[in-house]
Amino acid sequence: MIFMLQVCLNGSRNRAHCPVLPVTAAELAEAARAAVAAGADDIHLHPKSSDGADTLDPAVVAEVLTAVRAAVPGVPVGVTTGAWTIPDARRRAELVRAWTVLPDHASVDWHGNGADLVARALWEKGVGIEAGLRSGTDAAERFRTSPFAGRVLRVLAVVTDTEPLTALGTATALLRSLGPGLRAPVLLHGEEGGAWPVLRRAAALGLARRVGLEDVTHTPDGRPAADNAALVRAARAVPGLSGRHLGPQRPTAWNRPPSSRVVCHA
Repeated sequence: MIFMLQVCLNGSRNRAHCPVLPVTAAELAEAARAAVAAGADDIHLHPKSSDGADTLDPAVVAEVLTAVRAAVPGVPVGVTTGAWTIPDARRRAELVRAWTVLPDHASVDWHGNGADLVARALWEKGVGIEAGLRSGTDAAERFRTSPFAGRVLRVLAVVTDTEPLTALGTATALLRSLGPGLRAPVLLHGEEGGAWPVLRRAAALGLARRVGLEDVTHTPDGRPAADNAALVRAARAVPGLSGRHLGPQRPTAWNRPPSSRVVCHA
């Protein structure tokens, strides 16, 4: 089976919740190397400032991307543009335009205001857009009317329901909300208690999927994950996930723009 498995190395977590969460450029580079060796095909990460907060600062983004690419040459690397970094969408777009080292892709959350502004900045820089559409929001409706609906690298269908018994129903509703006219590939993923059930559903549907300390800090048997590589190995062991993606997922013509054990607490 051919599929894409993305690893999300850190997210907006901090070391108060996950003491050995990769934060610095060197730590993210090593985490990326181990995750790719374990079977990850694509990387998503959050560059962080010296105080551990997510940042879009061009110097930090450049440092992190340079280090990670040196560790995993040829593997696509993406970053966040989340509104929690800077609430003002215009300022986020300005920072994106100031980036000197560019990621292969960047996620844009469509449930808040200003998504089109940030997406346009990415498009102008030639960075692939991952459209984040979260369950329980109007993101899918906003995205359908966006001028960038046909220009994204992929849709990140994010199931925020963390209850294992209800996350699959939420995933089904979210996928239906995307509508029959969606032209972009879909990456389906869950969070915390819903992460592994949703990953199995993504496998069953043949969708791209992701795993990593941003989404979940335990393996399918409930044990704390040692690191991102351990989560990738666990994902590869899920039935239907044993195949290897044959190469990085690149934009198509219509969307091409101009370790020691970790003890984490959710």
